[in-house]
Amino acid sequence: MEQERAFPAPEILPALDRLGLEFLADFLEVETDRHPENLAALGELGHLCTRLGRHAKALGVDRRLVGLRPLDPTVHYNLACSLALVGDTGACIAALERAIALGYDDLAHLLADEDLASVRDHAGFRRIAKGLEAKPETPEGSPESPAGP
Repeated sequence: MEQERAFPAPEILPALDRLGLEFLADFLEVETDRHPENLAALGELGHLCTRLGRHAKALGVDRRLVGLRPLDPTVHYNLACSLALVGDTGACIAALERAIALGYDDLAHLLADEDLASVRDHAGFRRIAKGLEAKPETPEGSPESPAGP
C-alpha cells in the first residue's frame, strides 16, 4: 500500500510562510498609503518588513511612526532597532536614549533583542544598559511608571 504524502510537503512550508508574510506586508503597505493615520497597520508593517529583511523599508515606517507618535517610547525603541539593522550606530544609540527618556525600561528585552546585536559592544549601549540596571523598578500604575503606548 502506498504511503500518503503530507500536503503541503514539509520542505515547502518555510517558502509558504514567507510568501504569506510578503503578501501581508504588501497589503499593509497599500493600506498605510491609503490611510497614513492607521497606526496599527504601520506598526505591523514595520515588524513584517524587519522579519522579511526589508530593513530600509522598516526604517522608513519607524520614522513615520515617530512623526505620528513622538512621545511613544516603544516607537523610539523600534526606530533604534531599525537603525541598528541598517548600520547607523550613532543614530541607534540616540534613539535608544530618547526611548529611555520617554519611559522605556525593559532591560531584559533590550539585552536580548537580536535587532540590537550590532550595537551591544558600543560604549553608548553599555552606558544605556547600566543606566537601566541602576533604575529602580516602579510598580505598574504608580505615578512614576510611564504610561503605556
